[in-house]
Amino acid sequence: MPVRNAAFTVRQAVESVMCQTWTHWELRVVDDGSDDETPEILREWAARDSRILPVFQSWTGIAGALQTACALAEGEWIARMDGDDRMDPRRLELQLSHARRHPELGLVSCLVEYGGDRPGYAAHVDWLNTLLRPEEIALRRFVESPVAHPSVLFRRELIGLHGGYQDGDFPEDYELWLRWLAAGVRFGKVPEMLLRWNDSPGRLSRTDPRYAVDRFYRTKCRHLAQWIGRHVAPTRRVWLWGAGRITRRRFDPLEAAGVRFEGFIDVDPAKAGFHRDGRPVVLADSLPERCRAFILVGVGNRGASERIARHLVACGWLEGIDFLLAA
Repeated sequence: MPVRNAAFTVRQAVESVMCQTWTHWELRVVDDGSDDETPEILREWAARDSRILPVFQSWTGIAGALQTACALAEGEWIARMDGDDRMDPRRLELQLSHARRHPELGLVSCLVEYGGDRPGYAAHVDWLNTLLRPEEIALRRFVESPVAHPSVLFRRELIGLHGGYQDGDFPEDYELWLRWLAAGVRFGKVPEMLLRWNDSPGRLSRTDPRYAVDRFYRTKCRHLAQWIGRHVAPTRRVWLWGAGRITRRRFDPLEAAGVRFEGFIDVDPAKAGFHRDGRPVVLADSLPERCRAFILVGVGNRGASERIARHLVACGWLEGIDFLLAA
């Protein structure tokens, strides 16, 4: 649990760990340079329970705090938690049980309850709660982060095998999930709501530029280029569904990585014809030949990509084989 200036919330977060029905845990809570009462609160908890092991360090950022915590962890499994969230008392027990019933999984998440006031983020939580099976999580990983960061439980050995949290100009959790999934790590979920994921005004996803939309797409496109190189035959040309300026700009990093779009697909008749760079723009009823094309669905409007997926499936295209959702 990395924390910084969490005096108003960290008591409830730690208490929810204390209330776990699975009792064989230790809490490595890293205070990342707090200048409020957080250190005193953590020392009080540590004096009450020897399983609570706080570490105090100068500010390094969340990735650095996570690196410290993971380096100190001694268990077979590492569970993530934030200092402003609350766990269901059965969380660790049910996630460990699920992992042991499914030894092929390297990471186990759960359903999460959204605690906030942003409709867009609430819709994101609703979406990620629909992804349960490893195949669904892996297939939809280029849409958005398919697991809530503080909900995960993963095998500690994964850090040694595939690397842990990295510090950089990107969202540290999404980059890690993409890297592990690319390495073949299978993610699963307990189909029960075991975490309240609070969305406070000071949350990093609201305030830190590393979580801005362009940083997500830059990270996504780097891994997406590798996925296309492995899964799309060179004889198939990649088309981008979405001819609008915003969609095309978001996927500029993909073209910079060597994946050039053959053309664009759109539903707006006004866009049909040729783009100013000479590439064709076709409508949804004039799709390119399936055996020679691969479609990347890049339309980011909520619900649009799912409607496009249904249209493509009705036309005989297979998700993950002939097309992929990436927004």
